[in-house]
Amino acid sequence: MSDRGNLFWLPQRPADFADRLKAAQAGDGALAPELKLLAGHALDINGLNRLAKALRKARADGRSLKPLGAFRLGLLSNSTTSLIAPALEATALRYGLAMEVVEAPFGQIVQEALDPQSLLATSDLDAILIAVDVHGLPLSGTPGDSERAEATLDGVLAQFDLIRQGLRANTKAALIWQTAPRLPETLFGSFDFRLTGTHRWLVDQLNRRLADSLPDDELLVDVAGLAESVGLDAWHDPVMRNIGKLPFAQEFVPVYAEHVARVIGAVRGKSRKTLVLDLDNTLWGGIIGDDGLEGIVIGQGSGLGEAHLSVQRAALDLHGRGVVLAVSSKNEDAAARLPFREHDDMLLKEDHIAVFQANWIDKATNLATIADALTLGRDALVFLDDNPAERMQVRGVHPEIAVPELPADAALYARALNAGGYFEAVAFSDDDRKRSGFYKENAKRLQLQGSAGSLDAYHASLEMVATLQPFDAVGRTRISQLINKSNQFNLTTRRYTEAQVGALEADPTRFTLQVRLADVFGDNGMISVIVADRGPDQWEIDTWLMSCRVLGRRVEEAVLAELAREARAAGASELIGRFIPSEKNMMVAKHYEKLGFEKISETDEGETVWRLRLADLAEKTLPMTIVRPTAVQA
Repeated sequence: MSDRGNLFWLPQRPADFADRLKAAQAGDGALAPELKLLAGHALDINGLNRLAKALRKARADGRSLKPLGAFRLGLLSNSTTSLIAPALEATALRYGLAMEVVEAPFGQIVQEALDPQSLLATSDLDAILIAVDVHGLPLSGTPGDSERAEATLDGVLAQFDLIRQGLRANTKAALIWQTAPRLPETLFGSFDFRLTGTHRWLVDQLNRRLADSLPDDELLVDVAGLAESVGLDAWHDPVMRNIGKLPFAQEFVPVYAEHVARVIGAVRGKSRKTLVLDLDNTLWGGIIGDDGLEGIVIGQGSGLGEAHLSVQRAALDLHGRGVVLAVSSKNEDAAARLPFREHDDMLLKEDHIAVFQANWIDKATNLATIADALTLGRDALVFLDDNPAERMQVRGVHPEIAVPELPADAALYARALNAGGYFEAVAFSDDDRKRSGFYKENAKRLQLQGSAGSLDAYHASLEMVATLQPFDAVGRTRISQLINKSNQFNLTTRRYTEAQVGALEADPTRFTLQVRLADVFGDNGMISVIVADRGPDQWEIDTWLMSCRVLGRRVEEAVLAELAREARAAGASELIGRFIPSEKNMMVAKHYEKLGFEKISETDEGETVWRLRLADLAEKTLPMTIVRPTAVQA
């Protein structure tokens, strides 16, 4: 049970799949949540097609697809994509997206890219997937001829660049490229890997150079890596290739769609942030409460011990790239902590764990407590537990928590965790690397808050320093991440690609602000982003988001003061704020009211508009030092 092609980390398709789908379509209730739940299973291409048909019918009938996020994807390929498009739409439901795929005509890649009136150019797309099939690339082998091999690569990359320039000129969509899976056939056998100009050498070099040449705001799906993980012989189906120009065997359409969707999900902030670990028979073999420190199995010297060690190593690697670790275990607290403190073979130590929940409360309740302690939504969690009953209980109570199915053999636990792609990333910044530290420091702040005596004393004890400055190239990637990931403290949930963020930097009609916050416990990183439209009399706030980690520390007041200061200096007399409700941002529904704005309009959908007369805004003493780097003052 570790067939990546069959999405083995997902629960199996329920026996009543068809009945549930029919009932959801026939009922008057919300359809989208049930579509998302059904998409969370290991579906084959037929199951995905049924979901896609239901989604398309709902859209055609004008049914609400809330709370799913809308996403329009252009699909540009030199192969048949009719099987792929519905699979992408259905798989995107798994990531909370109501995707609509616009397929470009077969084999019209360059024409679609360069024509400003092409289908893709006129479809108002969020992203375009450039799914170039390796069979259609001009990669004729020239074994042993370095000069001709380099010329071949230069020609292909030049064509890619032509496509890039056309799409960037004619659309505002983010571009998603994919690597090309090499063919299993060789000319010289193993020597193909060494010899310049063989087809294998050309494909390997092309993939490497494509990845290295991508601008920061373009994305990559590593289809070559996926094909190798399932086996190149199985991936390439020469029969279907010859008959229908399919780029790969149709049995792999679900896993291909999953890999594309998880990259898009990462852009939209759907990647998970926290791994919650069970202990007994997950991090080690045996039961610490019964077997004692000497009786549990962990470490080198036994297959079982090494299997559990691989889980710890995977968790430790994730921690190293910023994933927050937590523990949820049915144990006495002291017993559960003992291996972390005293077992020499443990890779994980208590210091790696941000929240440690060992008690006899049910796992679902403990997971909710962990999310609250980290000021994260339930959908930020992945729960790893060997016990099927615990997994089922958590899925039943919190369907938004990712709970990978685990094979019977502990040696495959780490693979299941990895194959699920829960922590997919499209960029990696210093703030990402430090994230787990941010959350541990936040837990210390909460402890300090409890002992400070008053809120003012707590704020003063933090010795906060807020750094305010306009968008710039240094912060661009992180700003784009926050704009696309932040859901809860996000007034409008408007999304901008990294290229669009770059354009904002130079737009004189826009005011931009990035905010960093440091305190006695360390640097919180970038915690707020603001975009406003500069008008002669009014500045309208387009985007205002903030990390929930710094709630209750009056940072929003500091941001408002900065906005007001800049608007006054430009001659404006009012600020206009807008709240657009979403599934997750109701926590800020009264944000503007709390800051002294007056409501001036409200729609039936709950969208509200607010106004603040700057003459009415009193100056306040805030519990933080404000730093404005030179660039802000220029």
